[in-house]
Amino acid sequence: MIQVEVTKNNNETSSSIIRRFTKRVQESGIIRRAKSLRYNERAKSSYVKKKKTLKRLAKRSETARLRRLGKIEDAPTYRK
Repeated sequence: MIQVEVTKNNNETSSSIIRRFTKRVQESGIIRRAKSLRYNERAKSSYVKKKKTLKRLAKRSETARLRRLGKIEDAPTYRK
């Protein structure tokens, strides 16, 4: 992580310190990098993928079983 630091010089106003700080932050590219990482998602671990797949397969097999028993009607197919 990049740290930006600005120290006050003699006879310097607070507004000029803030101006120097914002300029250094813009030059360092911290904000640009933060915005680029804003919507990135971490890759799912193999354990989480496996767990999700097993859950999906179990749900599919349960739905198929209920269809065979006649408790769920088949979804209508719309073909052109």
